[in-house]
Amino acid sequence: MPRFSTRGIERRLGDGVRARLTGWPGELLMFFLKQGWAALFGLLFIVALIATKLVWQDDWTLQRYDGLFIFAVTTQAAMLWFKLETWDEARVILLFHITGTAMELFKIHMGSWSYPEPGLFVIGGVPLFSGFMYASIGSYIARVIRIFDMRFAPYPPLWLTFAFGAAIYVNFFAHHFLPDIRLALFAGTLILFGRTRIWFYVGRTPRWMPMPLAALLAAFVVWIAENVGTMTGTWIYAGQSALEMVSFAKMGSWYLLLWVAFVTVTLVSRGALSRAALKPGPRPSPSAPGTLD
Repeated sequence: MPRFSTRGIERRLGDGVRARLTGWPGELLMFFLKQGWAALFGLLFIVALIATKLVWQDDWTLQRYDGLFIFAVTTQAAMLWFKLETWDEARVILLFHITGTAMELFKIHMGSWSYPEPGLFVIGGVPLFSGFMYASIGSYIARVIRIFDMRFAPYPPLWLTFAFGAAIYVNFFAHHFLPDIRLALFAGTLILFGRTRIWFYVGRTPRWMPMPLAALLAAFVVWIAENVGTMTGTWIYAGQSALEMVSFAKMGSWYLLLWVAFVTVTLVSRGALSRAALKPGPRPSPSAPGTLD
């Protein structure tokens, strides 16, 4: 079995950063290193989109979309084999994978976007690798909670967050036939989570960020990744020309969908949620056994 783990790699990274850079510059660098490590699945997928666009030839027996699907399956298996994700996390990530694929099938049918290339692993015009793009977001959320020892407080009642996540998901379908309530949903994120702080550790000192701000920043990063997808011709939005930037309105869609992803991940991350406001104490010294960095 593999000898290294998420904690082992982080520990070595942290030791190296602390030996060379102290104070807030070292903490800031470690923050971005840990964010990148949490987003490993998504970063690898972005690299795969770019690399396959550059090297793939039309006359190859294996289509590019099928190559991406095989890459995604292999990467997911490796994440589990090397214990970068737990099996419980993988199950809820699979749930988000399925809900994302269902939305892809509907949106393709409605003409919202399309996948222009051929492939064998395709259902209803949707290549099966697309579900792994949603899975990469679930993977990031599950891993970032663990890697930063996050706590969410004060957190709304679980039943209310599940109902809110369901309302967001349903609106992605219903707005094609009924009035779009996304403005109310945007407001709902502030009403429900405006007081919620995300407490996290980079070193020993607890830091915090408002939860809606964290979701907005994450949505911006996903929007950048979407531009990679469209500029490599992997998928195309209706009315979008070659090399045209994805509309900023899509960032709002991802902002809402990230709440669906987060609520899904809380099925296995409930220990990070607190109904009461709290301020965590200092983390044990980084030199102590078992610490993340």
